Amino acid sequence: MSQITTHVLDTTTGKPATGVAIILYAQENDWIEMAKGVTNADGRITDLLPQEEVLPAGIYKMKFVTKAYFDGKAISTFYPFIEIVFTITGAEHYHIPLLLTPFGYTTYRGS
Repeated sequence: MSQITTHVLDTTTGKPATGVAIILYAQENDWIEMAKGVTNADGRITDLLPQEEVLPAGIYKMKFVTKAYFDGKAISTFYPFIEIVFTITGAEHYHIPLLLTPFGYTTYRGS
């Protein structure tokens, strides 16, 4: 499993959000793209990074491309994308879940 994983749930349907594109960035002077992925049928990405890769301490963000997901369901959304910025302090696993609706979202540090 990747050091960073995510799980996206569409809370309007109570189901996983399948097919959400996600981009991982690291903050250097600017944001540097590190990896890309798309949520699977369970709304998860478990292989965003190679299993053996450990990111250095720093500030990172995940960009969730939500407009394309909602467009595919013919639903208008207020947020074309959602960016979650977080800090990595060590080699442990970081799970970044997203609970999603067309007009709101929630996140937390998962396990």
